[in-house]
Amino acid sequence: MTAIKHALQRDIFTPNDERLLSIVNVCKAGKKKKNCFLCATVTTERPVQVKVVKVKKSDKGDFYKRQIAWALRDLAVVDAKDAIKENPEFDLHFEKIYKWVASSTAEKNAFISCIWKLNQRYLRKKIDFVNVSSQLLEESVPSGENQSVTGGDEESVDEYQELNAREEQDIEIMMEGCEYAISNAEAFAEKLSRELQVLDGANIQSIMASEKQVNILMKLLDEALKEVDQIELKLSSYEEMLQSVKEQMDQISESNHLIHLSNTNNVKLLSEIEFLVNHMDLAKGHIKALQQGDLTSSHGIEACTNAADALLQCMNVALRPGHDMLLAVKQQQKQFSELRELFAKRLANHLNNVFVQQGHDQSSNLAQHSIELTLPNHHPLHRDLLRYAKLMEWLKSTDYAIYEGLTRNYMDYLSRLYEREIKDFFEVAKIKMTGTTKESKKFGLHGSSGKLTGSTSSLNKLSVQSSGNRRSQSSSLLDMGNMSTSDLDVADRTKFDKIFEQVLSELEPLCLAEQDFISKFFKLQQHQSMSGTMTEAEDLDGVTLSRQHNSGTPLPVSSERDMIRQMMIKIFRCIEPDLSSLIALGDKIDSFNSLYMLVKMSHHVWTAQNVDPASFLSTTLGNVLVTVKRNFDKCISNQIRQMEEVKISKKSKVGILPFVAEFEEFAGLAESIFKNAERRGDLDKAYTKLIRGVFVNVEKVANESQKTPRDVVMMENFHHIFATLSRLKISCLEAEKKEAKQKYTDHLQSYVIYSLGQPLEKLNHFFEGVEARVAQGIREEEVSYQLAFNKQELRKVIKEYPGKEVKKGLDNLYKKVDKHLCEEENLLQVVWHSMQDEFIRQYKHFEGLIARCYPGSGITMEFTIQDILDYCSSIAQSH
Repeated sequence: MTAIKHALQRDIFTPNDERLLSIVNVCKAGKKKKNCFLCATVTTERPVQVKVVKVKKSDKGDFYKRQIAWALRDLAVVDAKDAIKENPEFDLHFEKIYKWVASSTAEKNAFISCIWKLNQRYLRKKIDFVNVSSQLLEESVPSGENQSVTGGDEESVDEYQELNAREEQDIEIMMEGCEYAISNAEAFAEKLSRELQVLDGANIQSIMASEKQVNILMKLLDEALKEVDQIELKLSSYEEMLQSVKEQMDQISESNHLIHLSNTNNVKLLSEIEFLVNHMDLAKGHIKALQQGDLTSSHGIEACTNAADALLQCMNVALRPGHDMLLAVKQQQKQFSELRELFAKRLANHLNNVFVQQGHDQSSNLAQHSIELTLPNHHPLHRDLLRYAKLMEWLKSTDYAIYEGLTRNYMDYLSRLYEREIKDFFEVAKIKMTGTTKESKKFGLHGSSGKLTGSTSSLNKLSVQSSGNRRSQSSSLLDMGNMSTSDLDVADRTKFDKIFEQVLSELEPLCLAEQDFISKFFKLQQHQSMSGTMTEAEDLDGVTLSRQHNSGTPLPVSSERDMIRQMMIKIFRCIEPDLSSLIALGDKIDSFNSLYMLVKMSHHVWTAQNVDPASFLSTTLGNVLVTVKRNFDKCISNQIRQMEEVKISKKSKVGILPFVAEFEEFAGLAESIFKNAERRGDLDKAYTKLIRGVFVNVEKVANESQKTPRDVVMMENFHHIFATLSRLKISCLEAEKKEAKQKYTDHLQSYVIYSLGQPLEKLNHFFEGVEARVAQGIREEEVSYQLAFNKQELRKVIKEYPGKEVKKGLDNLYKKVDKHLCEEENLLQVVWHSMQDEFIRQYKHFEGLIARCYPGSGITMEFTIQDILDYCSSIAQSH
């Protein structure tokens, strides 16, 4: 340990002007045993700094490096863990607790004792020594190596004083003057003693010689004291004179302070008066405008607006403390309140008259719009009323009760006006949808005195009839054996689409313009929602208005948006029922109209939601869109029900089923309508339901068919479905298209095989028996030895089918196939060509069996493959 201590002193602490006093070999508690040294050091320069330094051996070599140092003044607690038993563990509490395990208890005790002595000597700081033996805390008791270092070494350092250069030079000169100073130290000391005595005597004589000079100095001091007394007397007289001057100056200062205070008060009073005059004085012109201003002309409205703003500024001025107690201020406030109430009543009466007059003027223009499918333009009304927008804002902030009354009156007048306009507008739309007046009566519409009204109840009774009409049309088509389109052609549906689009295009700008006007005129924010509290005002026909808690306090933005929506609901309360009635009429006219309405309504809802998802227009159109979607779903359900209820004729061949043709019509119409539409997903779901219904019911009808073979019904209808899906290229029905093609191919092959078993029936039975014998284990070349299948029997069967008989059988087969197939699908040549290929395949199969089972017999068929081709070609051409 001594060698390590010297090495650390030499390599680490000496270069830093530090002295190592104690060292302990430690490792951290509870971790891998990585040893290091804790060193207690002091600096060699004053003031002395005491530190605890952690030194660790470098990983790259055998030298030591300084890792971390703590000042002893930062040490709070030293915990030795156990004061009685020997325990190498101890803790040092600096900014955090460091737990150590010493290599031996003796090293730990020596280190703690050194820390205690350094604390007592240099810091005198309250460091808590916990679980430490009292013997270690006694400075007088030596404790081995550390005691010698901390005690003896430090005291020797403190007593020893190094000679300076001057002292060293004097000693050298003195020793040079006495050559035997080094060889004979006693003689040199005696000489120095004698010289010291000589110097002491000289000093005493010098002191005795200076006594006279001391007496002279004493006399001079006495004279100086007298002079000081005289000066003090003069200073006292001066001080009395200055005291009177000081009293006079104090009086002058107090007078100046009072003058300054008076001036300050005057300035403040003038400032308060100017503040009240500038902020609470309303010009006579403004007062006149508020009392008698013209509210009809633009100039008068502007003057009233400026006067109202000036009044509001005067009323909202922030008075300073004490102003409200002044009589003049109270009088001004009273006058302002009277002016506000007077002008608010004048403004409310005028605007109510404007609402009534504008409503009458707008009603007079309804006649010219009753013929055309257009809604009256309210822009002139909005333009005239917007001149009062700033006054409405003033009214909203000053007298909310009157403002709310104006809002209620505006809604009452405008709701009645819009109700008349919109009802007439929808009646014109219904008449245009149904065509002539005679046709419109079928749907419950009738005219009276140029004004058109609709019977909603009769329209509702027709809700079930539309699907029934379509079902009756389908059944009649089945009975007739041919297909026709719906009573309403594409032109009628296009006309309906244009009318419905025009209705929505007229309603949308009307609602947006009115909502924008309400926002501007009544100063309500319609965008950007924020939280706020509101209370419900009185109910107005089911519409509640939001009212702020205190009059003059602005509504939260969310409440203002709600108020706009509630006002729009009250004003346009007839739009949703009228639009629903129009949609019901369109659905009764033709259930396929629901496709047009779904696309158009979805587009307008999407447009409205992009502008404001919570607006009245967006909400209303969204509600109506739900009705349209239900009608669309009902249309799909009705078609599926019609498929399930279809009945086939027992006297005529089936052909293409009506619901297959209707699916083609529906898909073609839907693809043209839903091109680039937002609700494509709804159509895809409908497609999936319809095609599944078509597949199931085609198979159902095929199983029930008596006149037409099942395979023919399946083949023709699935060929038609496959052709329809291939032409329309509906992406969501790709799997169904492949399925339809597979079903068509399978049933075509099945029909061909079934039909070809009849022209060569005996030959088929003979070779089926041959194949059965081979399957039982008889070798092919031994089949001819079977009695029922010998060569004579084979020749007998072949002779029954000469070329003439084969051609006759094929001709009869062609006629029978022609009777089975329908003309619309035009599959006769396809089926005939498939039969020709199958007949040739069977012919080759028979020849193969003859060659294998009757080798060398020379037996061949009475006709060749070329004969088959010629027969089939001539039969096809002859028919």
